[in-house]
Amino acid sequence: MSYGAAVALQAAVSPQLSAVPALAGVAVHDAVPPGPAGTFVLVGPEEVLDASDKTGAGAEHRLAVSVISDSAGFLAAKTIAAAISDSLGGASLTLARGRLVSLRFQRASARRIDEGEVRRIDLTFRARIEL
Repeated sequence: MSYGAAVALQAAVSPQLSAVPALAGVAVHDAVPPGPAGTFVLVGPEEVLDASDKTGAGAEHRLAVSVISDSAGFLAAKTIAAAISDSLGGASLTLARGRLVSLRFQRASARRIDEGEVRRIDLTFRARIEL
């Protein structure tokens, strides 16, 4: 088991999201940006489990991609989240380290944060990587 493909996975996911037409003008970050929030996508955190088998080493990455928006209501955030789900679910990404076997949507959670002023949708994807 190795955490070695984590950087490669994130490096492949971010440009994939940036190319989604529905995300035009929506920044993709790996840390919460300073200043006024607006609407943005946050890649990470993740949980990694050993997925090695008799054919070789592997890892299962459970990667969270979040939509955070201070827009009124959930509609804008859900529209972006749906586009992310469509873009990443089943995507064939080329990794700098390892080989992506599959990338599947696993679950989502939508909620209000910051005393109800901000909407947050966390999408979790399961990536199976051979190392």
